Amino acid sequence: MSADKRGMHGIWGSRWTFILAATGSAVGLGNIWKFPYITGENGGGAFVLMYLVCILVAGVPVMMAEVLLGRKGRMSPIHTMQAMARENKAPAFFSGIGWMGAVSGFFILSFYSVIAGWTLAYVGKMASGEFLGATAEVAKTSFGSLLSDPWMLLGLHTLFMLMTGFVIARGVKHGLEDSVRLLMPLLFLMLILLLGYSITTPGFTQGWNFLFTFDADKLTTESIVVALGHSFFTLSLGMGAIMAYGAYMPAQASLGKTILAVAFLDTLVALVAGLIIFPIVFSHGLEPASGPGLMFQTLPIAFGALPGGAFIGTVFFVLVVIAAWSSAISIAEPAVAWAVEKGFSRFRATFGVCFLAWLLGIGSVLSFNQWAEFKFLRGTFFDNLDFITANVMMPLGGVLIAIFVGWFMTRESVAAEARVKSPVLFNIWRFMVRYISPIAIFYIFIEGLS
Repeated sequence: MSADKRGMHGIWGSRWTFILAATGSAVGLGNIWKFPYITGENGGGAFVLMYLVCILVAGVPVMMAEVLLGRKGRMSPIHTMQAMARENKAPAFFSGIGWMGAVSGFFILSFYSVIAGWTLAYVGKMASGEFLGATAEVAKTSFGSLLSDPWMLLGLHTLFMLMTGFVIARGVKHGLEDSVRLLMPLLFLMLILLLGYSITTPGFTQGWNFLFTFDADKLTTESIVVALGHSFFTLSLGMGAIMAYGAYMPAQASLGKTILAVAFLDTLVALVAGLIIFPIVFSHGLEPASGPGLMFQTLPIAFGALPGGAFIGTVFFVLVVIAAWSSAISIAEPAVAWAVEKGFSRFRATFGVCFLAWLLGIGSVLSFNQWAEFKFLRGTFFDNLDFITANVMMPLGGVLIAIFVGWFMTRESVAAEARVKSPVLFNIWRFMVRYISPIAIFYIFIEGLS
């Protein structure tokens, strides 16, 4: 592996910068939008406990393996896996892990930007006082009007993609690193402010009990599969983002401590988001199992009924925008890094990737209005992109990463890169990445296809 490729993208300033960056990648709409509503749909505390177990069993081992590959390769996921497959004499198809991750991330960016655009719209809606005293019908009509307007969705999609491209084009040091140093502390500050408010609501105890009271009767096979799937996807695994960020990680940092810190912060954000959302929901007698509409149709009613609700709601949606922005940046990075390695300038690489993702995203924009009735395979254009990435490409990538690190890389090579000081902990992790994680993720894969 040539020296110029090893250093062409730059290195994070410190281990904590990587932790903030990886947490920013992991913390996104999945934590603040998806986690609360799937918790509501799957019975609360029992689901949360299973989710935490799955983070440790499936998420953390694979995340450590993916970062390890990135740091050892020091290139984009595409070129890293090509080099690693040759170096470890693995079957040729393992070199495709990087391509699958980059393409998966590209597809996700195209529709993630569309959904993130909704959060930009709701910052404006909350700030304008649109939901003050709003009824359920008003909230539903407002959301429906947004989705039915393709030009509005296209404008929001364009704005969010420009925000993402602006950061990536500035490079690792002045773009990615500077952004996470600003965005992540701001995200944590907003979470603390909103949690402080949530504690004062009459529904806080009920919300706490809902999240943390274990009721085995509410735990179903389906909810275990959902917990396993979300624990994997919330850490941004299998899409190349974490491998790309691992390539910029300082060589001397211990992977074990670093990955545990990222998993802890990511999980903490999801739980705090639940402690913010559910007390507000319960305080107003709303339904916690409201599904995907929880954030866009249920919460605005609650915010509209609160004293100072317009301000609190605006802060909440700014928080969601920041979380989505930090994730989108990481999702685009693998494809941009590959283009830079092929000889394009950082600006041209960013423009090309973001423009093509924006173009593909038009299909998702139209899926909610003009093309809503046009369905094939798994549903709309958006439904199919979501399915192929979340149910096929990401879990398949995760299984292959675990198998490659666990079975094709030598123990000595893995140990030297992981820098785990405790032999016992290293052996536990290696056992999990060789046996437990692949089986668990393959189970998600099979269930997701059914």
